[in-house]
Amino acid sequence: MIDFYPFVWPVLRQVEPERAHALAIAALRLGLVPPACPVDAPSLHSQVWGLDFANPLGVAAGFDKNAQAVAGLRRLGLGFVETGTITPKPQAGNPRPRVYRLEQQEALINRLGFNNDGLAVVAARLSALPRGGCPIGANVGPNRDSPDPLADCAQGVRTLAGCVDYLVINVSSPNTPGLRALQAGEQMRRLWQAVQEARSEAAARTPLLMTPLLIKIAPDLDADALAEIAAVALEVGVDGIIATNTTIERPQDLDPRYRDEAGGLSGRPLFHRSTAVLAALYRLTGGTIPLIGVGGVASGADAYAKIRAGASLVQLYTALVYQGPALIPRCLRALRDLLERDGFASVSAAVGVDSR
Repeated sequence: MIDFYPFVWPVLRQVEPERAHALAIAALRLGLVPPACPVDAPSLHSQVWGLDFANPLGVAAGFDKNAQAVAGLRRLGLGFVETGTITPKPQAGNPRPRVYRLEQQEALINRLGFNNDGLAVVAARLSALPRGGCPIGANVGPNRDSPDPLADCAQGVRTLAGCVDYLVINVSSPNTPGLRALQAGEQMRRLWQAVQEARSEAAARTPLLMTPLLIKIAPDLDADALAEIAAVALEVGVDGIIATNTTIERPQDLDPRYRDEAGGLSGRPLFHRSTAVLAALYRLTGGTIPLIGVGGVASGADAYAKIRAGASLVQLYTALVYQGPALIPRCLRALRDLLERDGFASVSAAVGVDSR
């Protein structure tokens, strides 16, 4: 694809970050972003949860919260697209401003707070999308004021199980008070019982396959908490884990103008921490639970490092803000070349080789 982004970025960076993102979503929705030339290499093909992925590179939840731009994102050459986070009721999220660019570090801080159009609206959009080809996931969570967060997550699963190829329970955003407590052992058991029952109810209504259920965890977990999550995930039959969400940690070299802003930090500063969590999870689960690596991916080499650490699939988001859509085919070409260089015939052959 022609890389037009170097001409667009100087204009976009003058626009308030959340408004610039809305413009990007509108451009994708309206088909104004040119499609990518596919990087169709056999080594990039893989199968996870019985789903076929043309390549392992996807866009993380938060980029297209309301499933408005899925078709446009698919045309960029991604292997999969994840929408959300979606809550049962529409909610506006936290007061603005709530997104900050840290350009020197190619990072973002956000405290959006699950702003979205709500389950009914997003489910209708997802149901209207053609199935097959590039898999679609949906990320669900509870409303901020919910008296029963577990019931909210179950409602998301019950509603969306027939609309998407996989579902993610978000218990790791730092921007919804109390949410991260659902990662703890007994809470996670109760959560998983609720969402598995909701999935079974949805499957009983229509002849559906059992939609894979994943959990997205935080990077700010100590070794004991991570070991507990892995043990519970194995015990209750979690189908996959996404590692990781944004961090509340603040490296000292961050832009001092924004270092003390509340919210989750994403982008390059998160790469090493999120990859360490990913590798630990791979070891703790013995490589038996498919993992999605996300956090600071900005190149094919970064994606490859996530795969070697234990990721079957990889997601990006923040790097797209700074590098634009040409990043996707650039990453895929580099990943193809790195697999070939190291003698791996497929992505699956390279998964976890650095964590065994």
